[in-house]
Amino acid sequence: MSEVTALPLPEATAVATTPRAHVPRTVGLVVHPSRSVEQPLRVLREWAEEHGTEVVQAPASCNQRRVADEGDPAQSDLIVSIGGDGTTLAALRTGAVAGRPVLGIACGSLGALATVSVRDARPSLERFSRGEWHPRRFPALSIDRGAGADRFALNDVTVLRSAGGQVRMTVRVNGGIYARIAGDGAVISTPIGSSGYGISAGGPLLASALEGFVFTPLPKHGGFAPPLVVDAATELVLEVTQGFGGGRLEIDGQVADEHVGSLRIGLQRDVATMVAFPDQESLLAGLRRRGIILDSPRMVVDADRALDSGAP
Repeated sequence: MSEVTALPLPEATAVATTPRAHVPRTVGLVVHPSRSVEQPLRVLREWAEEHGTEVVQAPASCNQRRVADEGDPAQSDLIVSIGGDGTTLAALRTGAVAGRPVLGIACGSLGALATVSVRDARPSLERFSRGEWHPRRFPALSIDRGAGADRFALNDVTVLRSAGGQVRMTVRVNGGIYARIAGDGAVISTPIGSSGYGISAGGPLLASALEGFVFTPLPKHGGFAPPLVVDAATELVLEVTQGFGGGRLEIDGQVADEHVGSLRIGLQRDVATMVAFPDQESLLAGLRRRGIILDSPRMVVDADRALDSGAP
């Protein structure tokens, strides 16, 4: 894992990410380092050449394959990610700081964030240019460590033990103790982040429009502390003591620090903006398509029987 860029928490940028009819003068790219990106890259370059649009590479908190000269993302009208959800998440972090919307083109299967297929890349660029899109705005977790500017997470903040021993933490909610935990750590997720590490750790899946976030303990040594969903006005404080094996802080899946200390976490609305279209599938439909949400085998068998019998 590479260390995540310590970007400050950006201000809401609704004005810069409001749909309007205009052909982008500059498009910033964030590109997966190893997937085959030739086809979507060719489509983008051909479209850009036809419209007189400059294509630059946008810096991001992930490894990238270099495909263009680096440019300032704040000078781009649109950030385009080519890859999977991880690449798109990194592009959203860049777009959040620059105040620019992000269009996620999927190399492989569609994800929760990379929602545009290669086949639909050109039509989607045209629709963006005509202003025929709507902003899908994401909140972020603000992370105050008591020194310097706040960091932010669009997906999740995770405290993990590094090796032997346990991470010990006292979890406070609006000043009162929720639980004192010794174990592998914890993950704090936004609604969009809850469909990843959060549900893998046994936490709930939050509806994408919910104004709140969730604290999910990782495997722990005794005690009882279920996942806790809180509203957007809640302040969550983690006072962390690392075991002899050490611990680390991860932000959006990348290592931020090998020492955790105290974390003060809240939610800020409308930090990042995704380019979305009315005819795209919902988050829940995408999770079902990808097999993250699975039906009971009994229900599958019943449905197959009904289909074989011709029942409606």
